[in-house]
Amino acid sequence: MSRLLAEKLIRDIPDFPKPGIIFKDITPVLQSPGAFQEVIDQFAEFASERQPDVIVGIESRGFVFGAPVALALSRPFIPVRKVGKLPAETIREEYALEYGVNAVEIHTDSILKGQRALVIDDLLATGGTARATAALIERLGGRVVGYSFLIELSFLHGRDKLSGYDVQALIAC
Repeated sequence: MSRLLAEKLIRDIPDFPKPGIIFKDITPVLQSPGAFQEVIDQFAEFASERQPDVIVGIESRGFVFGAPVALALSRPFIPVRKVGKLPAETIREEYALEYGVNAVEIHTDSILKGQRALVIDDLLATGGTARATAALIERLGGRVVGYSFLIELSFLHGRDKLSGYDVQALIAC
């Protein structure tokens, strides 16, 4: 595959949000219609091959990429959010952080039993949030048919937590 426009546009921001972290800023990708469209097209092609019933986006940048893919495929878009952000009845899944735990939630009526879900987010790091999202979908009776990420931080081995799932990462760092 030829190099994506997005790969040239992603910028590293050192020491954000805290010292020692190099943040992968996707803002320039979103500001370039050509690069943004290229990413959506790649995600939509991967998704289409897996025939999902729904597209699930992980807060917040997963919304930016997931919603256009859902529209491109004429599929419902389902948000997975941080705790306390969804207004109706939810279920919660916790996942481990380096120091402590975090959690994500999904509406209990968002995934129907047997529905096939494709999960989208901007970044695969340790895999905790992505794995927790799969657990939510599966608890509701759905099936994860794949994951799409713009960036994978390979050195963190997050893909290992997604063993058994189809994983697309457009850019590996």
